[in-house]
Amino acid sequence: MKLTARVPVTAGLMALLLCSATGCQRLRAADQLNKGVAAFKNAKYEDAENFFQKAIEIDPSYDNARIYLATTYSSQVIPNLTTDANNMKIAQKALDLFHQVLDKDPSNVLALQQIASIERNTGHPEEAKEYEKKVIALAPNNAEAYYTVGVVDWLQAYKHATDILGANGLTDKSDGNVKLPKPACQQLVAQNTPLVTEGTQYLQKAIQINPTYEEAMTYMSLMARRQADLECGNVDAIKADLAKADDWAKQSMGARAANEKKKEEKLKGGVTQ
Repeated sequence: MKLTARVPVTAGLMALLLCSATGCQRLRAADQLNKGVAAFKNAKYEDAENFFQKAIEIDPSYDNARIYLATTYSSQVIPNLTTDANNMKIAQKALDLFHQVLDKDPSNVLALQQIASIERNTGHPEEAKEYEKKVIALAPNNAEAYYTVGVVDWLQAYKHATDILGANGLTDKSDGNVKLPKPACQQLVAQNTPLVTEGTQYLQKAIQINPTYEEAMTYMSLMARRQADLECGNVDAIKADLAKADDWAKQSMGARAANEKKKEEKLKGGVTQ
């Protein structure tokens, strides 16, 4: 009787020990993660960081906590503030963590997207495009990734244009900039042709995937104006480019109206009498 009574007690202790070594470890880590998520939603980033870090300390293999911690850092990065050492330090913390995730899971799309965003926001457009293209390779129907590559291309092209125009005492008119001297225009052609070509292709793909992608249509309009810069005074070509720009602007407005209508219909569909 005494021996029989001891058996369930011993089994219970053994179960507790096993739980402490495996499952309970993850449960404790998950509890810290849940607390971190709640803090993050309330914009209490320091508290969130502490909770996520504790979750990783409890369970070093807990990549979900690592992603949340990296996201907490990346959400605090101020775009284009590259001269601020603390801002860049936070960005690097996020990058390091996301790369740790990729070291174990190279196909983690979320980590790739976040790295692309951080690289873009810290002044590394080529690196940003590299990671967006990795997203596309894994998720070929991700319209946002195509759109982002197009936007980054436009931003680079715009900077080249304003730099060259400024060096020649001009400001961007977005109308073909016909006053730009021919040698300077040829310099702009060399710098911007690859960007305009690639950006246009990627934006078109985004629209192909999402036919009411109003933001992509807006950038198609802007990209057509960058194409006009490359005509170097060819009046007919510039006129055609600007007509495309206007057409894409109209399509963007139409897509916006269609999207708003869908939202209204969805809201109405959720109302119960």
